[in-house]
Amino acid sequence: MRYADRYNEWLLFDDDTKQELLKITDEKELEDRFYTDLAFGTGGMRGIMGAGPNRMNAYTVARATAGLAQYLLDRFHAEIHVVIAYDSRNNSRAFAQCAAQVLAAKGITVHLFREITPTPVLSFAVRYLQASAGIVITASHNPKAYNGYKVYDEHGCQLVPALADEVTRYVGEITDLRAIDRLDFEVAKASGLVRFVSAEVLDAFLSAVREQSLFQDNAGLKVVYTPLHGTGNVPVRRILERYSVSVVKEQENPDGDFSTVRSPNPEERDALTLAIAQARQECAHLVLGTDPDCDRVGIAVLHNGAYVQLTGNQVGALLADFILRFQKDSLRPGATLVKTVVTNDLGARVAEHYGVSVVETLTGFKYIGEQITRFEQDPERYFVFGYEESYGYLAGTHARDKDAVVAAMLICEMAAYHKSNGETLVDALEKLYDMYGFYLDALDSFTLRGADGRARMQQIMHAFRSAGAAAFENVQEVLDFSEGVGDLPLADVLKFRFSDGSWLAIRPSGTEPKLKIYYSICADGPAAAEEKLSDLQTVIREAIGE
Repeated sequence: MRYADRYNEWLLFDDDTKQELLKITDEKELEDRFYTDLAFGTGGMRGIMGAGPNRMNAYTVARATAGLAQYLLDRFHAEIHVVIAYDSRNNSRAFAQCAAQVLAAKGITVHLFREITPTPVLSFAVRYLQASAGIVITASHNPKAYNGYKVYDEHGCQLVPALADEVTRYVGEITDLRAIDRLDFEVAKASGLVRFVSAEVLDAFLSAVREQSLFQDNAGLKVVYTPLHGTGNVPVRRILERYSVSVVKEQENPDGDFSTVRSPNPEERDALTLAIAQARQECAHLVLGTDPDCDRVGIAVLHNGAYVQLTGNQVGALLADFILRFQKDSLRPGATLVKTVVTNDLGARVAEHYGVSVVETLTGFKYIGEQITRFEQDPERYFVFGYEESYGYLAGTHARDKDAVVAAMLICEMAAYHKSNGETLVDALEKLYDMYGFYLDALDSFTLRGADGRARMQQIMHAFRSAGAAAFENVQEVLDFSEGVGDLPLADVLKFRFSDGSWLAIRPSGTEPKLKIYYSICADGPAAAEEKLSDLQTVIREAIGE
């Protein structure tokens, strides 16, 4: 169906949808809304909120849920339970209730959180409540215009491609979005098909997180914390009770407009601006910021009078060293650290120093969660720690997704440990560089929207594939994950390894209209690393035409 025909069809859905669409005069905007459907990527279904099949709205949520419901009914023959959580974004509660109504109409029992809830708590709750699946309504760290829909399997792990493709096939069979049944919400509650999750689940989650504790002395550590208007406020503050924690009041309460930040993403340096300003006033040693669904955490460290923000790669390597330092005497054969292929190699070097195996996965924490489940059936391996460069970390197996709650606890314990030894986390990082070499990492994202943008991304990926090792100087190896690398699933990722140990990876985002370039530079020191990074970025920008 042409996008114009789909547009005319949506004009008949309801009056609010009609009025929204009639106000749009930009033909490119209409094309982007109607030329395709939102699909499952590395983080589920995610998009800008608004009317149309390529937007997040009640109809696309209902369609995804109806497809999921039929998939569950065909796969599980016992009574089916699904847990649903949501974050602080605009429309998240409404989308969660919509999903609950669709499931209830199919006779599926729903456990719905009453309040905004972190994604890792949803992951934990799936297994704790012995559910068949989980749904969380969130767009994680994206700007306020976005929302999303993540699906979790019975292990509390986001759907990996084989399962996501299967669910997508079921979703694709639903063509009449207006015909999807939704049981009245009050009727669903009265019948017991929708039940609210009790406070016991969060308590059990926090107990499981505390089991990962390694260093109990708070060492007088002073912390400034910001939940960035999201779900982390209650669980993070509860897990950090033994520390002196000051919360950024302007960012404490839920706000779907994220009115105090350009974007609620702790990966971006300016997201912690208010928290760092408050830390200066209070002479705090550490700044923590979690994203809206509390699965990522960013930090800044007081060092020589200034607040230094560390990257996900740096924090991941520091956590690997901290965890393994304390567990070294109890490590058993098969201890394994899991990282993604776009995460730098410093943490892997640390793991190897402690005799710990390293497994690499594709980008997306669901692949790390998948490994945890595999290890449970493999007596020769067990999970110690997993992380990715995009500020996601997990210690313990209570969740099968990145968890900013356990990460916040361990980061504070790590900072307190080093403080008790007269060091900051920056000092600790410098010691890692002295032992394993200097690493500089960067990420460039190029936004390419709509059908034209998607075609342009394909052209760029094709051009780099065709050039191969000739695309850059001193390339030692080119890894094309679309053709298969080891036993990893096929993926549209190219990785160029250089003779000095540096690498560069290119991939289209699975959830946003972006082409992402990851750089990991190994060098003798910062100056040489910066020069090499600049040279590579110049080649990339010329190739992309920016």
